[in-house]
Amino acid sequence: MAKSQANTEKKSRVIIAEVLSSLLQSSGSLSTHLSKYKDHPESSLIQETCYGCCRWFRLLEHILDQFLKKPLKSKDRDIKCLLIAALYQLRELNQAEYAVINESVSAANLLGKPWAKGLVNAVLRNYLRGKDKVEEGLSSTSTDIQYSFPKWLFDQLESQWPNDAESIVIASNERPPLSLRVNLGKVSREQYQLELAEAGIESSPGQYADSSLYLAKPRAVSEIHGFLEGMSSVQDEASQMVAGLLDLQPGLKVLDACAAPGGKTCHILESEHSLTECVAIDMGPRKLERIEENLQRLGLNARLVDSDASDIDNWWDGAEFDRILLDAPCSATAVIRRHPDIKVLRQPRDIEELLGVQANLLTSLWKCLKPGGLLLYTTCSLLKQENEEQISQFLESTDNAKYEGIAADWGVECRFGRQLLPGDKNGPDGFFYCPLRKSQS
Repeated sequence: MAKSQANTEKKSRVIIAEVLSSLLQSSGSLSTHLSKYKDHPESSLIQETCYGCCRWFRLLEHILDQFLKKPLKSKDRDIKCLLIAALYQLRELNQAEYAVINESVSAANLLGKPWAKGLVNAVLRNYLRGKDKVEEGLSSTSTDIQYSFPKWLFDQLESQWPNDAESIVIASNERPPLSLRVNLGKVSREQYQLELAEAGIESSPGQYADSSLYLAKPRAVSEIHGFLEGMSSVQDEASQMVAGLLDLQPGLKVLDACAAPGGKTCHILESEHSLTECVAIDMGPRKLERIEENLQRLGLNARLVDSDASDIDNWWDGAEFDRILLDAPCSATAVIRRHPDIKVLRQPRDIEELLGVQANLLTSLWKCLKPGGLLLYTTCSLLKQENEEQISQFLESTDNAKYEGIAADWGVECRFGRQLLPGDKNGPDGFFYCPLRKSQS
């Protein structure tokens, strides 16, 4: 039997347990695992359950522990995930109780663990009998468990954003909206909104980026009027603000480091049609393919380079850039609503590793910037050590670098840079922006 056919015939509950179990071993992202099952007849249920379980994993785990006499062994991680998924479906999806129990018991057998059938049956039935008491008891648990956040991350958010931590975690647990970037070189936002309405698609303009539209209901890109013709792209509004902060002008040479999937590269080219050159760098053929796919759909051109952007000896020819966008690898703690698996995957040690990567990129790419040029450092992180503190250390060690403030009425002004915090569920993701100018001498 072909592998793809086997994937479509496998029971959805077994797939969910296996995907979540693999994720707990820090083996790839949720989207990577789910891509194998995009053709499964129950792909929507699989995706909804996996994303929901990641969003509420710590809380569901807390509930599950109350019905286990002893913790499950690590080799039985799949059974734990099977139970977590069943609890999610019972609490959040209002699925028929008998179906959830019967299918979960059957899935334990299909996972090759018939011994667990009785356990699964007992845990779920006991939960249903005692769920009212369990739900009442949640109000007395710690706040990090109530909001289903890793304690280390919740503690950092409380420490760094004491007045905003609760609103941040609430917003991070919301389902993300679908936001579009209108290609203003082809159509105005107002005209495109009218055309969407004529196609039966309701939308509303964003508050910050003049190219942004939010769809009232998410839908496949193939169903969005004008998408395939390059009239719009899917991009969060926070990312759409990047191009405007680069102070683009005709004749400039621009570098987009860490460019995949290419949304910001394309927006740069849409925003200024008369650049001398736009170079986009990222590592690996698949990442470059994604950038190229976006460029082709929009009818744009950029020079693509397959390299670690910090390894300038490998890719740089010595010709300096007027503008550099460094959208640095980061903890992604500001986009948890889009990637709830971050709450499951991210560990404190990851932050230390990322700080080194970010510092190395800043130091290396600064050499490629023309005197008088601008480097825009951005992340989708909320953690100050990745943002303003990272910039502070760079400025202390770099004589010819100067922070250039952002005059704006949005976000939070930091010592260095400006931070958008997750907030309105129909608004942008969190994001950090910091423009740095290289002195002329």
